[in-house]
Amino acid sequence: MTDTARAIAMIRRLVAFDTTSALSNLALIEDVKAYLAGYGIDSRLTFDEAHGKANLYATIGPKDKGGIVLSGHTDVVPVEGQIWATDPFEVVQKDGLLYGRGTSDMKSFIAIALMLVPELVKMNLKTPIHFAFSFDEEVGCFGVKHLIRDIVENFPLPRAVIIGEPTEMKLVTAHKGVQAYRVEVTGVAGHSSLPQNGVNAVFAATDLIQSVKAMQEAAKQRPSAEAFEPPYSSFNIGRIEGGTAGNIIPQNCNFSVEMRIVPEDDGAAMEAELRAAVAALDAELKAQSPKAGATMRLFAAVPPLKPESDGVAEALVRHLTGVNQTGVVAFATEGGLFQEAGISTVMCGPGSIVQAHQPDEFIAVSQVEEGIAFMRKLFAWAEQTA
Repeated sequence: MTDTARAIAMIRRLVAFDTTSALSNLALIEDVKAYLAGYGIDSRLTFDEAHGKANLYATIGPKDKGGIVLSGHTDVVPVEGQIWATDPFEVVQKDGLLYGRGTSDMKSFIAIALMLVPELVKMNLKTPIHFAFSFDEEVGCFGVKHLIRDIVENFPLPRAVIIGEPTEMKLVTAHKGVQAYRVEVTGVAGHSSLPQNGVNAVFAATDLIQSVKAMQEAAKQRPSAEAFEPPYSSFNIGRIEGGTAGNIIPQNCNFSVEMRIVPEDDGAAMEAELRAAVAALDAELKAQSPKAGATMRLFAAVPPLKPESDGVAEALVRHLTGVNQTGVVAFATEGGLFQEAGISTVMCGPGSIVQAHQPDEFIAVSQVEEGIAFMRKLFAWAEQTA
């Protein structure tokens, strides 16, 4: 069987597990753990609080030094509401493309690494290779935080991380961060003919939404982050709920706020500005009625991946690929979290983000083959370099 065929077989194996973020990924993790054990590789698992999901960390090569981490998430986005031509959890190969949920984002990267394990274990590695496969990346990089904490507390700190998100095997050194919030505004219900007797939560919420819009306009005026598209931090009100009937003063109005923050901006300052606007509205509403108010809670926070001057990870990928150019992406990954732990990090993986999260998601077989060639070069480097 050719390398490509073996890789496709492993992609089929992983895609067959429905690891939508709302579900458990344990069946996939246990399968990978058993597969690695078959080659004498121990796996360490870290779990969520309910022990319904797990990360996997495994090392091939010397255990007493930090090596190169291949990082990927095992969860996928939902298929509900999408119209697929094929079963999303069964890989279909057609015209040089592999269709299936997670083929591009990002089970193919994990599959390539696993497919190469039989030859990797036969190598005399001077620099270890670490597999770091996490849960719940798609909903806020929640799982990898447990994994990184475990690495920092119990293992030699890795030298570099390569995140295999779909970049078409291009070197990516930066991405925007994400901060997501839920704002809840409480008013006082009443008959719509007597507005003086109630507090309209929807009206109050629109004031806050205008504050968010003003923050967006201010972000546009800051010095351009030219590499990104758009070249500034962006804000989104993605969902709003409020009111019960057309003739009732709405008692509640809730909405989401998402910030996608360029590395040059201060995410903490942006959050502080939004919290100040919520606090001011809360005081204004409570002055009208002690029952009214406004609150805000952080739902998810993923720091940006920042370019590193003389970064180990970038230098390694440049050496392996011979590329001179680097790129940036607007979507977020666990990269900034690894950087915060003091580990040099870049992105480089097979597939296109354009296909991610789409019905009939696919990866080109040629991208799988490029991924295999890249990992072979990495493993050869690890065998020669201490």
